[in-house]
Amino acid sequence: MKDILSKIIANKRFEVDLQKQAISIEQLQEGISEALAIRSMKQALASSMSGVIAEFKRRSPSKGWIRQGALPEEVVPSYVKAGASALSILTDEKFFGGSLKDIRTARPLTEIPILRKDFIIDEYQLYQAKIVGADAVLLIAAALEPEKCNELTEKAHSLGLEVLLEIHSADELDYINKETDMIGINNRHLGTFFTDVENSFLLAGQLPQDAVFVAESGICWPETVKLLGSAGFRGFLIGETFMKTEQPGETLQYFLQAIQ
Repeated sequence: MKDILSKIIANKRFEVDLQKQAISIEQLQEGISEALAIRSMKQALASSMSGVIAEFKRRSPSKGWIRQGALPEEVVPSYVKAGASALSILTDEKFFGGSLKDIRTARPLTEIPILRKDFIIDEYQLYQAKIVGADAVLLIAAALEPEKCNELTEKAHSLGLEVLLEIHSADELDYINKETDMIGINNRHLGTFFTDVENSFLLAGQLPQDAVFVAESGICWPETVKLLGSAGFRGFLIGETFMKTEQPGETLQYFLQAIQ
């Protein structure tokens, strides 16, 4: 299968270059002083009983449209009411049907942390995340060289943003260091989109035991969350399981009740 991640990253570089031409990084820097205060996603997960990060996601490269007409002003309040510990909002447009506007719309509607989930390759995107009200950003090891990942982590922290570092295999464990806020284990291979939750269990024992672990992708059942919790995970990023239903918030509510 064609490496989907390479295709996404190539498009992301093109997008960011266009965005820089429209709004300079200097203009973004000027808007930082007006940005909202940051809420700690790491602390929210560490202190949460469920740890569910409910995701707002319209489509994916592998599944196509999941919920094309979904609106953050409808879904986000329902997630919050149901008891989500944090939110993940996809901002990639071409492959996931999202935009920065989705975070800007969601931010005034809740006080829980918001993760900008995208393919971050440039500090320009960190300034964007800060301005629209995100509290954390996703950095994907498979999309970045270690040095670049460290640079972006440092820049994110200087802006008051936390980082969820996503790895998929033991080969990427070297990306983890003392600056890492949260460690995400993606159960979906970003090259092939093959998904196996067993990946989280396989890697859990190799992670720093004082870190906040987040399991990502392929989590469909409350029983899986319970097992992952026993393996040391404090966060569970779940999107499609909720978004494919008519009432994502209600689905989350029943899911959380089943965990308890």
